[in-house]
Amino acid sequence: MQRVESELRARYGWRFQGVRFVMLSYAVVRFMRLAPFAVAISLLNACASTGGGKPSAKVDALYGQLDQASKGYETALQQSREGNPQASQLTLTRSLDSLKQAAAHCGNTPGCDPQRFFSAFDHLLRLKDGDFGAGQDLDSDVDPSQAALAAGKTGAASLPQAQRSVTLLHGQKLSQLIAMNGPVKAALEMWLTQWRPQLMDAWVNYQYLRYQMWPQYQKADLPEALLFGIMAKESGGKVHAVSRSGASGPLQFMYATGMRFGLGSDSGFDMRFDPAASARANAEYINEQLRVFNDNLELALGAYNGGEGRMRRTVGDDTSVSFYDPRVYDQLSQETRDYVPAVLAAAWLFQHPDSYNLRFPKVDGAPGTVTLKRPASLSELTVCLGSAGGMGDGWFRTLRNLNPRLDPQVTQPAGTPLQLPKLLEKAYASRCVEGPWPILAGDLHHAVVPVVAAPVEPAPAPAARGTSRYKVRRGDTLISIVRKLHCSSVQEVAEANGLKHHHLSIGQTLKLPVCR
Repeated sequence: MQRVESELRARYGWRFQGVRFVMLSYAVVRFMRLAPFAVAISLLNACASTGGGKPSAKVDALYGQLDQASKGYETALQQSREGNPQASQLTLTRSLDSLKQAAAHCGNTPGCDPQRFFSAFDHLLRLKDGDFGAGQDLDSDVDPSQAALAAGKTGAASLPQAQRSVTLLHGQKLSQLIAMNGPVKAALEMWLTQWRPQLMDAWVNYQYLRYQMWPQYQKADLPEALLFGIMAKESGGKVHAVSRSGASGPLQFMYATGMRFGLGSDSGFDMRFDPAASARANAEYINEQLRVFNDNLELALGAYNGGEGRMRRTVGDDTSVSFYDPRVYDQLSQETRDYVPAVLAAAWLFQHPDSYNLRFPKVDGAPGTVTLKRPASLSELTVCLGSAGGMGDGWFRTLRNLNPRLDPQVTQPAGTPLQLPKLLEKAYASRCVEGPWPILAGDLHHAVVPVVAAPVEPAPAPAARGTSRYKVRRGDTLISIVRKLHCSSVQEVAEANGLKHHHLSIGQTLKLPVCR
């Protein structure tokens, strides 16, 4: 088993942290080329076994449930080969559900090793991403979807185009590029707990921006899940977000980097705040760094956060090195160490929400437009639209995101076109053109807040200065005395003592102002 692990480290650059066998199930199958999946699971179970005692009947039953779920892979594979992808994915989903139930009981059953379930669960999730399809041979090194792409026969790929767009990066399955290690698992927990509000806001915001941002990634042959992961971590989908360091926009470009990728000024508008332009620039940047780092996604993301120059110096010529290799990981800032797994975890949840007890809300993000029938600001429209369409948090953020060039407090004249979700077109016509709501919104918006002038405080009177005395010594001059005492000026001392032509006598006592 140690030999297998060392070869996996050499081949894949994985750093095993925390849970040793998280990635092992998938790696053993691909590395050893074991045709029957059940044999791979048996090998995994033998490697991960922690005790020599005979397991209890309850443990045996749970392991039997794991074996049955694992065999669902072969059933799903056969269904896919027979041209029934819907049944194939349904079989995988049922297998995953069975695994989740068994894993939950395993945690409360003495003698049961949960690592067996975690490894199989991780493997089946990757299969659910389309890791197999019609024509795949388990003994083959060739991935059918990649082979189809290389041959230019996209129709032969097992994944439907919609799914491919989420899971493939330059023909590689995104799930293969995300190592389910300790940092990624920790980030998953954060997204599902403390960061959950930001994740849900990012999801809703993205659904309304998707028609502008996703085509830019699609053209660049990058997966949508990656776009969401970056945006969720960078801004939470707030188009006008600005960081303390000056990074701006939904994907947080620094000024110089934005200029390099065409995000300059357009009639005074900072193009970093334009969702489509920002997504296009982000895709170009990621692809540039993927070329530099030989399609190493983790290093490319590290460059996006920590700077490409620093990442290149840290990595050197070995672009196959893992982001988590101490030679790289230990040289990076804590922000970058946290950033990369956080982006990958958000992308993973974008693909597998159900498998983590996560329910993203259904959002109708179809784009729409209205032409103002009466003058109104975005703030006034937010008031008169209320919670139309079931948006309990109101529409201010969405209207801001979709109309980034407009100041939300400035009243726009009648005839101004505005972008908004299509579902709001009717709500605008019924609520914001006539009736009480636009009148109320206008009254609130134009309310005058009295400005109270700050009281003018009189300038403090100069403090009276005391005096000290100095006895003139041999060699003293008026200039040397003033310099030695670091106070007042020659003229001030001369006037205070009635000196003419700055003449001094040895033993003469001078009055000197005391410095405060």
